[in-house]
Amino acid sequence: MRKYRLYLIEDEFAAHYFGRERMFFQLFRESEFSKGELKYITEKQIKFITKPIPVLRVHQMIQKKLGNDKGFSAENGTYSIEISGKLSRATLEVRGEAIYVEGLGSYEAETVFFEVLRKCESSFLAIDLEKSRFGWLKPIKERKFV
Repeated sequence: MRKYRLYLIEDEFAAHYFGRERMFFQLFRESEFSKGELKYITEKQIKFITKPIPVLRVHQMIQKKLGNDKGFSAENGTYSIEISGKLSRATLEVRGEAIYVEGLGSYEAETVFFEVLRKCESSFLAIDLEKSRFGWLKPIKERKFV
């Protein structure tokens, strides 16, 4: 099973740290596994670089884009997609500080959620702490100066 946390990064930090996403990953991992004063400091840093999830807009977007799809269901604020032909299943739960996605089987079901979310906001960072994977849902285009 794959477990992702999606955070909405402040635009200025997302642009500044483009290409250095590992630094975000290390901060989130350190916060997860630290204790005491270090945990307090890393949590303050995370609060500073992240934006609250626009919960209502995310719920509306998911319902609008996926509400009529076969295999989609919603129960108590948790969304599920099951794609039987591809043996793929994913769940999504929206919280104020992050969005939690779990996927099983092929990547197709969780990709459906990611596609909806990337249209909602441009600076979602997905982090899988267990497998040390991370990346932008919508890669930030680097500015070219002539």
